[in-house]
Amino acid sequence: MKNLCHLPRSSAGFLWFGVFTILALAGCKQNGHTSDPRLRQIDEMPDSQLPSGAARSRVTFYLSSQNFPVEDTRDHHEIVAIVHHVDTDTLQPATARVTFHFDTRNNLKSYELVTAAGTLSQP
Repeated sequence: MKNLCHLPRSSAGFLWFGVFTILALAGCKQNGHTSDPRLRQIDEMPDSQLPSGAARSRVTFYLSSQNFPVEDTRDHHEIVAIVHHVDTDTLQPATARVTFHFDTRNNLKSYELVTAAGTLSQP
């Protein structure tokens, strides 16, 4: 492999530009739990409030404090909630069905979102 000091300036600059571009694109990789852009802000809410490893009681308290209804589930390692939110960019309501997955010690492992039927109820 050639030493960068021996490359012509244009080649070395191009190489650094390529490395920078690859790193920038890697930083832009979506880390969300859904690919649906309408659910982006809903995805950000639990992501910022409920880190991986959070206790089940913390998750249930958060959902209760936000008035998000919880569905009955037969799996003791899951909580399923219906999350309503108005997108602050588009002012459009969005509803997601969020499934929280817990380990055997009742600590949050992960969660996933899917679009749920329903609209934001008016007060």
